[in-house]
Amino acid sequence: MQGDLDVPPTMQHTYIATEDEYSVFYRELRRQLEENGVEVVSTPIDATATLSIHIDKTAQRVLSVSARNVPTEYEVFYSIEYSVESGEDVLLSRQFLNLTRDYTYDETLVLGKAHEEQLMRDAIASDLVRIVLKQLGSL
Repeated sequence: MQGDLDVPPTMQHTYIATEDEYSVFYRELRRQLEENGVEVVSTPIDATATLSIHIDKTAQRVLSVSARNVPTEYEVFYSIEYSVESGEDVLLSRQFLNLTRDYTYDETLVLGKAHEEQLMRDAIASDLVRIVLKQLGSL
């Protein structure tokens, strides 16, 4: 994806305001911005724009259960809400995105399914970053 983002001049030095710098979404967003020539700065004072991540959460929920009341299908979801400001100007008002994937669960394959779930979260976060980058590229 390197070089795919036409960064507006106001975003050349971007500060990412988030409560969780260790989330999958934040790490992938930061990496992709940097690969596309954006300098991610450590303080808002040094920034020409602030990308605020208001919501960054992921979880799973049971979709179906067996006759023994054991989960057989789960849905993994990832929700984000973000906005972009440059000084007093709102470049992008709050945007909410939510992506989901579902998978079958077999209690005899717990380790494999846990790994599959994490891979799904990573893929969903990457998809969210692609959507955000497209929206940023249209500013």
